[in-house]
Amino acid sequence: MLMKRYDLKDLTSFIANSVESARASEKPFYHLEFDRVFPEDIYDSMMRLMPVVADYRPMSGRSKGHIREDGTPTRVKIDLFPEYIRTLPREKRDLWTLVGRALCSAEVRDAFIRRLAPPLQGRFGKDYTDTGFYPIPILTRDIPGYEIAPHTDTRWKGITVQLYLPRDDAATDIGTIFHRVLPDGKLEKEAKMRFARNSGYAFAVGTDTWHSADPVGTHVVTRDSILLTYFVDSGVLKILRNRGKRVGNFVLNEVRKITG
Repeated sequence: MLMKRYDLKDLTSFIANSVESARASEKPFYHLEFDRVFPEDIYDSMMRLMPVVADYRPMSGRSKGHIREDGTPTRVKIDLFPEYIRTLPREKRDLWTLVGRALCSAEVRDAFIRRLAPPLQGRFGKDYTDTGFYPIPILTRDIPGYEIAPHTDTRWKGITVQLYLPRDDAATDIGTIFHRVLPDGKLEKEAKMRFARNSGYAFAVGTDTWHSADPVGTHVVTRDSILLTYFVDSGVLKILRNRGKRVGNFVLNEVRKITG
């Protein structure tokens, strides 16, 4: 019944409207905060139809060094593209395909561009709306021991979005931390996002967008979220890089499955 009630157009419009109605804050840098990203029944289905441990693969990038002593990675992921979720059971595959396609839609992308106009214009100039943005949605899972030091995202990225997926609000203290830069160049924690059901945040990547995550404690079973990253997609080099990286990651993933 869920899949009949919410088609791609319905879900896309709901998410785009959630972006449009998000709260904007300028401290410590311009960002958006969401309270209800997905329809409640869709969200409940996402909780019920989470992939199992074996469906994920270790996260690369800044978090690749976070490995437990027993070799267990503290962050794993599944890209929400058809080629990655094609082996999931039918009901799971249908749901996560729907979610991934909605997040990759032009309607949702354009909503983010409108709401993040001030920092985007500051970085890309008055013609910022002509800048291409290539969406990569990934379902991530962190376990106790995961942490990430204060950093600003690579300039290959244009917009960073994280959508929190806890089953309840029992661990709202493990959200992302935003830092401000002091006059002496040091960083100070100024805001922490609440790791609450169906919530999240977004910001346009800049030189001042310092953020981090404290170590996930043992009171947490899993810290699930969707990272939706919009990579700058203007110019031949960036366009080829974005699509080539998607293909390369898929090939690498298939090789890992074969070699075990």
